[in-house]
Parts: sequence; structure tokens; C-alpha cells
Amino acid sequence: MPRLIEPLGFIFIRVGVVMVLFWLSFLGGNKFRDTIDRKDWLRLVLGGLFGVALNQMLFFTGLNLTFPIHAALIMMSTPLLITIIAIFMLRERIGPVKAAGLIMGVSGAVLLMSAGKELTITGSSAIGDVFVLLNAASYAIYLVMIKPLMHRYRPIIVIRWVFFFGFLMVLPFGWPQFSAIQWSLFTPVNFLAVAFIVVCVTFFTYLWNIYALKILSPSIAGAYIYLQPIFAAIISIVFTGERLTFIKVIATLLIFGGVYMVNFGFRRKRKDLEEAILPE
Repeated sequence: MPRLIEPLGFIFIRVGVVMVLFWLSFLGGNKFRDTIDRKDWLRLVLGGLFGVALNQMLFFTGLNLTFPIHAALIMMSTPLLITIIAIFMLRERIGPVKAAGLIMGVSGAVLLMSAGKELTITGSSAIGDVFVLLNAASYAIYLVMIKPLMHRYRPIIVIRWVFFFGFLMVLPFGWPQFSAIQWSLFTPVNFLAVAFIVVCVTFFTYLWNIYALKILSPSIAGAYIYLQPIFAAIISIVFTGERLTFIKVIATLLIFGGVYMVNFGFRRKRKDLEEAILPE
């Protein structure tokens, strides 16, 4: 992006193809054809909005305007945002340690977005960082909201409906950019890159994540995002020549420290948090 595919055109491909792959499970027989209760349809629609449409469009648009390391570091804010959701939705009181952790984590994200003077080919990276932060908030809401459905339906049934509604929401925004793609400019390597992002980065990631949510809490599932900046930093430095500056190191330490302080000793029942976004 944006040399061959604009961000929303890429999302159209990503969501559309993966939706078809998930719906192939319908051919697996009756055990993959549960009837959805009426009370759960709204949760699935909102899951499509926050977990697919907003999540994908905000992230790819933001990534197009910033650097991979920035995006990976800001995505670490997801566990912090889950805690903030608990504070506002459940009116949970926070102690001084957790409050200090939130301040540290948010400070790290703000430092990364505001203090750096780096420029991308589209201008300042700050606006891209903001889009990625909004993406992290959207994904945090999705993790909390979709968890209760894991106890009532097979994960593959949940995720295929989430992608169905997500694709309907992406369609009007992604189609114009998708239709403008000049496929004749693609090399075999370009096609392989698109296939890798669609199959590995999207299909398997969402599939494994939804099965993990059946067993784990949203916070624990989100905690594995901590590994993302490590991989992103190594890959970006080796393959794209991106610099690991002093500002990025300080921001990383602040975010890591904040996440640790917020989650250390957190003992509130998860069920209240998971059902706070959308009551039964």
C-alpha cells in the first residue's frame, strides 16, 4: 500500500475472501449449522462492526500513514483499553498502582504519536498512529463483546457470522478502491504477498483467536499482542531498514510498564467485564 492497492481495497479482498473461507464450514454438516438465538444477533452484528469493519479499515488506513513499529507498539494498548472499558462500563475503582500503570501506558502511546518527527511518504506519521489507536480500541471492544457467544456456539459459527456482517459494512467503502486495482501490474511476489496476508494473517489469525477466546479471557487473549512489537521491530529493521530510535525505546518501556502495572493483581471477575458492553 498504496503502490498497488489502496488500504480499503485491500480490506475488501481480505474480508471478502476470508468470509468465503469461513462459510465453507457450513458444508461440514449439522454440527456446523446451529440456529442463532434472537438475543444474540445484535451481538454478532456489533462484532462484525468492531471486530472486522472498523478494526480492519482503521488499522490498514493507519498503517498506510505510519510505520510498522509504531503500529505494533500502539496495538499493545489493547489490554489497557480493556481496563478503561471496565472503569467506565462497570464503574470499577482503581488503586494507585493501576492508575499509575494507565498513565504510563497512555503516556507511552502519546509520546510515540507526538514526539517523533519522522515523516512517511504521505506526511507525518501522527495521523496514522491515531487511526491505529482507534483500531486498538475497536478490537478491545470486540474481544469483550464476543466472548459470551463462545459458550453457546461453535467458534467457527460465530466467526463466520461476524465476517458476514463485517463484509456488508466494508462493501460500500472498499469496492471503489478494489475496482480501481490494476492487476496487470502485479508480479508473482505481489500475488504471494496478498495471499499470505489473506490466508495466514487474517484467516488463521481470526480462527485461532476465536478458539482461544472459548478458553481464555479477553485480557489474556489480548495479552499476546505484547509479542507483536518484538517481531515487528526485528522484521522492520532487517527488511525495511526502519530505525529503532531513542523515542521508540522510551515509549516501548512506558507501554510495557503500564500494561504490567495495570494487569498485576487484577482480580475482578471477568464475566462482568465480558457482558458489560452488551447485556444479555
